[in-house]
Amino acid sequence: MFTARRVPWLTLIYMMSVLSLSGCATAPATPSNVILEAVHNNGFVLTFDDRSETLASGGSEGHIRLWQLPDGKSVADWKAHTDSVEGMQFLNQDKELISAGFDGVLARWTRTGTLIAKQTAPAPFTSMTVNETSGLVLTGHDDGHVRTWRLADMTLVNDLPLHRSRVLAVAWHPASGQFASSGTDGRVYYWRRNESPRELPAPPTDARGIVFSPDGKWLMGGGWFKLFRWQSGDGTLTVLPTAHHGIIKSIDYSRDGKTLASISRQLDSSVYFLDPVTGAVVRRFQPHELCGTFIRLSPDGNYLASTSDDGSVRIWDLRHPLPERSSYFDKK
Repeated sequence: MFTARRVPWLTLIYMMSVLSLSGCATAPATPSNVILEAVHNNGFVLTFDDRSETLASGGSEGHIRLWQLPDGKSVADWKAHTDSVEGMQFLNQDKELISAGFDGVLARWTRTGTLIAKQTAPAPFTSMTVNETSGLVLTGHDDGHVRTWRLADMTLVNDLPLHRSRVLAVAWHPASGQFASSGTDGRVYYWRRNESPRELPAPPTDARGIVFSPDGKWLMGGGWFKLFRWQSGDGTLTVLPTAHHGIIKSIDYSRDGKTLASISRQLDSSVYFLDPVTGAVVRRFQPHELCGTFIRLSPDGNYLASTSDDGSVRIWDLRHPLPERSSYFDKK
């Protein structure tokens, strides 16, 4: 959901300076194999099925669309929410999909869009993660609360009023029972199963997307230009510089934990693979035309997908990369 905000004049000057450089030569980057143009008003969220055969995308207009891999053929499209889709995940051996919307609805669907069950929350959803093995759904909300739901019947299990304002992201490492949340109040909370949440050292800017490393040793977050890296044990915070020129909106770990996919917004729309230890660029990908919103790697590591305010969904087949280019003013 878009909210208009006043931009400080120093930020405007910086934005103009960055835009003035956009016509200059850029470092070579890998074009996407598939560009699905204008499939949403604004692209908001993505998820792959467990078999890495289907990609689902959700938009600001409330639609969920399913795409066949690797060619991006449309296989399903339905109106799931009356407001933006804020979270999605495949369930039941990829036969179903669960979604959370800013309309405050948590819903379970067949792959063709038939509603199985739904639940209405006390406040709009802003983020969601699911662990099917434990049978729980973890969600963040516009009222600053973090809530847990039972997946089987979608009843409310726990309600934590952690943040003073909107929750930006939630993260969960089921194997170790670790949880985390971040909000527009600048706070980041961390807790383990059966423990009370504790506040982690505050990052220099709000932490947007947050995610645990596959081994559970680190919690990563993205903010203005930089990555935030908390050690799970003692909460020590390390701030890592990156090549991003804006807010790192979404991040996702590779399965081996050696790479962090990232996308940024508000001053640039770059798509990178970053080193999660140093923040250095490992690989550059084709940027979006407008602010980036979400990025995901497929479970098998063969595909990368991103979406943005330009409403497109872009898919890279990492097994068959296209030749790198330095300019993207021409259409693929």
